[in-house]
Amino acid sequence: MNQAPRKYANYIPIRELKAVEQQLFPFQVYAELRSNTPVRYDEHRKCWDVFRYEDVQYVLKNPKLFSSARDRANTSMLTTDPPKHKQLRDLVNQAFTPRAIEALAPRIQEIADELITPHLQQGQMNLVDDLATPLPVIVIAELLGVPAEDRQKFKDWSDALVKGARDDSDEAFQELMEEKKRNQQELAVYFRAIMEERRQQPQDDLISLLLAAEIEGQKLSEEELVGFCILLLAAGNETTTNLITNAVRILAEQPELQQRLREHPEHIASAVEETLRYYPPIVAIGRLARETVELSGQTIQEGEQVISWVGSANRDGQVFEHAEQFIEDRKPNRHMGFGFGIHFCLGAPLARLEARVVLNTILQQMQGIKLVSETKLQPIQSAFVFGVKEYPIQFESLVQH
Repeated sequence: MNQAPRKYANYIPIRELKAVEQQLFPFQVYAELRSNTPVRYDEHRKCWDVFRYEDVQYVLKNPKLFSSARDRANTSMLTTDPPKHKQLRDLVNQAFTPRAIEALAPRIQEIADELITPHLQQGQMNLVDDLATPLPVIVIAELLGVPAEDRQKFKDWSDALVKGARDDSDEAFQELMEEKKRNQQELAVYFRAIMEERRQQPQDDLISLLLAAEIEGQKLSEEELVGFCILLLAAGNETTTNLITNAVRILAEQPELQQRLREHPEHIASAVEETLRYYPPIVAIGRLARETVELSGQTIQEGEQVISWVGSANRDGQVFEHAEQFIEDRKPNRHMGFGFGIHFCLGAPLARLEARVVLNTILQQMQGIKLVSETKLQPIQSAFVFGVKEYPIQFESLVQH
């Protein structure tokens, strides 16, 4: 297999998304690329970009042709292929059943209320810092069994794991790789210490469950356990933070939607799905071609990187009627906001539940939600994450003080 390019293409935005406005709303650019160059090679980033739904789905559902493997040292489920991927996923699934997730609903509601209530009287809150970030961090920390006093450390690690390079230079990329490596090492040390405690004294948490889980007499190795905990932290927190923020951003941009959902709370679950299509938290997913393959008339060589733009696929008019409109009760909704195929997001039920609880709580307790005027939105500097750094909102409280 050819040597993969030294720069992993996901860290570098597609060159057309230069202006901040385009990064805040990249969908027009995606539409042009989908129409003009649905599969194209980017000389600067040394990778293939894929924009149409049908092609993106083909890449994601064919792990034999398009591998998730990055480096041999990493044994997380995100970066393994079958059969190893299936073994890891089956083991982890034992501790992550839909019933176990649904049982978290009352606790997630408590956390949402605790975070929202202090802001109701002043009619203003910074959505990202006050709610969308701490809620998933608290939930994942409690799930894993992380003590409350370590949550801030946990959050800092989480942020560092999904950070993008500060610019396009080799130095910035090198600096980013070193920071990520350092954070992963610190996290590994931290999780190993918790595992040691749980071996001596199991508790009612995910780490204890994972230590006990086995399939055909096989348990997760310590390295695999650490890999999964780090994956859960990075994927679980950032994705849910952006899902919640993006959902409220849509409410603020489309005020009439607030009233419709308040009158029809039964549409909140489908509105979460439509958010995953319309403003997906993850817009790009990387793969490596395992063999030379033709895709929409283009020849991708073995060893070349392929970036599947799910943010573009989700707006493909061939698949979604009125693709540029947010339709809260859209049925069917075959979005790929959580990926597709064997790597479909394991934490999807938890992210959906957190978003449903938060949206429902916000709509019951606030009206007239809007972005604080004169706010200059800043996109998150990451080519594969779609979100904003801050989203301050103002509203009228529906709760009697």
